[in-house]
Amino acid sequence: PATILMTTAKPASLFTGVLPAITTPFRDDDSVDHRELARLVERMIEAGCRGIITPGSLGEGSSLTSDEKRAIWETCVRSTSAPVIAAIASGSTRDAVEQARAAAKAGCRGLMVLPPYVYRGDWPETREHMTAIVAATDLPCMLYNNPAAYGVDLMAHHVAELAAKNANIGAVKDSSGDARRFAAMRSALGGTSGPSLTLCVGMDDCVVEGVRMGATGWVAGLVNALPKESVRLFDLAMAERSAADRAATDRLYEWFLPLLRLDTVPKFVQLIKLVQAETETGSERVRRPRRELEGNERAAAIATIRAALAHRPALTSH
Repeated sequence: PATILMTTAKPASLFTGVLPAITTPFRDDDSVDHRELARLVERMIEAGCRGIITPGSLGEGSSLTSDEKRAIWETCVRSTSAPVIAAIASGSTRDAVEQARAAAKAGCRGLMVLPPYVYRGDWPETREHMTAIVAATDLPCMLYNNPAAYGVDLMAHHVAELAAKNANIGAVKDSSGDARRFAAMRSALGGTSGPSLTLCVGMDDCVVEGVRMGATGWVAGLVNALPKESVRLFDLAMAERSAADRAATDRLYEWFLPLLRLDTVPKFVQLIKLVQAETETGSERVRRPRRELEGNERAAAIATIRAALAHRPALTSH
């Protein structure tokens, strides 16, 4: 498909930097723990994150009611002056539009727009669904591509088509795991003059590769447990100007990778919450049908986590 060059200014700056896709803390009675939620938000922003995204797949959004989502957005908005970005995901376009409007009413300053759950539509159906969400409010929007999870693959020309027709699309988050996608996006969204949308890495263990290919945002998962290390890694990657800079990035990345890879497997929610428990930054409680890790699976995860934490780097100011 032909490259679609963008001429309209886009609300891209909202989506730069490290944006935690935060976990949802639960109490013993399975209700949302809003006190811990507020503390988590505060901890992320204090570490240098630029905003908050909730409740996506890591936030167990599919197991939350509409009322719970609204309450989560309200708590997050009260807890920080940084932007709160609402993840909008539903199997129904009508419901997704209602979620988008509820998020705007709650004070969210942006939306992360997902393809429909369960039903894997073709491109015209996906385009109509995502366009309806984007058009539901004036909030800046990030398109989310995760073909493995949602069965719909937003290619570069699809993103360019949507962005050309919707002025409030400001970013695309790619979780395909293919760093080449960022080069393709750059080409489709502006070429040598630079992309008209913010390109965001959506998989933790691809963050450095994504930044080196042009991404300027990271929708991060392990940041919930290790916010300072996450912000430092992203800052190092963004600031690379020399071989020495690159080596510094690679040293921190090499330490972090065993943990970052926990973000890319089916039980990533349980694993990231387990890292939170091990770092005393949260609880490993999850909502059913998920179950906390047990037996050999849990022992292997804890061994990986503790091996990394035993050599946790000392971060100095820079």
